[in-house]
Amino acid sequence: KSSKREWKPLEDHSCTDVPWLLLFILFCIGMGFICGFSIATGAAARLLSGYDSYGNICGQKNVKVEGIVNSGLDLTHKKYVFFLDPCNIDLVHQKIKSIALCVSACPRKELKTLADIQKFAETNGSTLCSYELQPSEYTTDPRAAKLCPKYPVPESAPIPFFHRCAPVNISCYAKFAEALITFVSDSSVLHRLISGVMTSKEIIMGLCLLSLVLSMILMVIIRYISRVLVWILTILVILGSLGGTGVLWWLYAKQRISAGAVETQIAKDNLQALLIYAIAATVFTVILFLIMLIMRKRVALTIALFHVAGKVFIHLPLLVFQPFWTFFVLILFWTYWITVLLFLGTTGKHPVPNEEGFVEFWMAGPLKYMWWYHVVGLIWISEFILACQQMTVAGAVVTYYFTREKRNLPFTPILASVNRLVCYHLGTVAKGSFIITLVKIPRMILMYIHTQLKGKENACARCMLKACICCLWCLEKCLTYLNQNAYTATAINSTNFCTSAKDAFVILVENALRVAAINTVGDFMLFLGKVLIVCSTGLAGIMLLNYQRDYTIWVLPLIIVCLFAFLVAHCFLSIYEMVVDVLFLCFAIDTKYNDGSPGREFYMDKVLMEFVENSRKSMKEAGRGGGAEGRELKPMVGADEE
Repeated sequence: KSSKREWKPLEDHSCTDVPWLLLFILFCIGMGFICGFSIATGAAARLLSGYDSYGNICGQKNVKVEGIVNSGLDLTHKKYVFFLDPCNIDLVHQKIKSIALCVSACPRKELKTLADIQKFAETNGSTLCSYELQPSEYTTDPRAAKLCPKYPVPESAPIPFFHRCAPVNISCYAKFAEALITFVSDSSVLHRLISGVMTSKEIIMGLCLLSLVLSMILMVIIRYISRVLVWILTILVILGSLGGTGVLWWLYAKQRISAGAVETQIAKDNLQALLIYAIAATVFTVILFLIMLIMRKRVALTIALFHVAGKVFIHLPLLVFQPFWTFFVLILFWTYWITVLLFLGTTGKHPVPNEEGFVEFWMAGPLKYMWWYHVVGLIWISEFILACQQMTVAGAVVTYYFTREKRNLPFTPILASVNRLVCYHLGTVAKGSFIITLVKIPRMILMYIHTQLKGKENACARCMLKACICCLWCLEKCLTYLNQNAYTATAINSTNFCTSAKDAFVILVENALRVAAINTVGDFMLFLGKVLIVCSTGLAGIMLLNYQRDYTIWVLPLIIVCLFAFLVAHCFLSIYEMVVDVLFLCFAIDTKYNDGSPGREFYMDKVLMEFVENSRKSMKEAGRGGGAEGRELKPMVGADEE
């Protein structure tokens, strides 16, 4: 008998990669230890209540810091942090370069002169100048120019839960906007953009809901018009490439005739550029035609898989909500991670005087390693959550595909898949996500180095860094695709990660042309679907926002709506893409190990069965049963026959 292991869909369930599950649990315990340690030893009061430039925590009695004047004060009644110059922002070190004081109340209206600041202190009991100045000295003491806030003092309000006085007027932070949005050159533009968002918030929410509805409608439509849609896209691509190439050669011929009359360097450069573009377009068109000729038969499989994927969503409607649950869990984890990070930022830090006579808090050496552990935890656990989604979808689709009688499906295949994941396959998910983490961390380190050395490194070093980052990115994408297929193999056979990855890789290599067709035609269809949703939402946004007269600029609301529409479309259609990939691997296994004979019946849907029958008929008509397509559809030779 052959030593080759046979695929036995859903027959056995066993625990996979248990050591990796134990390792992941130990790692999570370490993350919990960091959380407990940072909360127990960190200065939570310094984080929540804030502190001044002298090391005093607002809202409590403080201990004297040696060598620092104005430290060790009783600030029980001064609960808010106030910056003398809140708009003096250091974009490089990402902090406010200003003296910070603890005050009793934030100024709720603009204070234009020192007399206004003095009146505010006498009326509200909140001294906005440094501690050594009394309110009566604000207008007479020459030190007030340095020790009092820069005026006019903007209107401010305390940030909820964090007790910092923040300016109400957003124009104060225009430097942040200038650093992020290069076209913002003055605060008036920023004012109009922000007012546009605030005024049209109802329209923005309505358009976001529209993008959600359009995404769900598109998923239903794709099932019914997949055949027409693929051929329409194919014809459009052919016409577009032919038209573009023809126009370039026409422009080149026209330019060459007109260039004979006027000989200038600009005309010669334009003529040469047109010739290069025309040749490149011709080469691209020829290559595109050759690819389409090679893959024309395999487009039919893509159409069939998209049709069956639509049926999967009808039988498994909870698949539509899978991105929401994943996003919700990720948000919860990221919130936890950021909270622990903030507490960790106050752990083990000791007050140290700086050159200006103020206090800075520095972390002790060994505690810095906790930051690295925490960062690795962010990547690994995030990838683990995403991998759980992939395994859940794979398990549900595998259950659908390999259940002959669809009425015998579990009541909720998604919950059944989650149950199998939790009971048997968490170790496999932990191992797969760890492999992605191993590739992602070096890429992020190289990106950080590239950012830090921007403008300092030579051209060769910059090119090498970008090449390494690009290679790691490509490797990460390939491993992500292989991982997804490995999870499908695990869901079918309950094998460990390495065995599943090897088995899935063999199947994918044997069907390389089909994989290429699905990943090109299918992905292109889904990409155009995303573009369609974004364009439709954007067009509706333009029509609705055009009737608004309360603001002058609605570019930012439209950008927000389009970005959200793309995000929603990507979430929905990526699930569709995932289902198609799982269906393809199941189909490839089905055609390899079954031939439709008694005892070896196909599991596939009628649409896929028609594709197999049509492929066999075309092979018989061509008289080439041993061709590439014949090898792909060749019935499995039994173990006894081998």
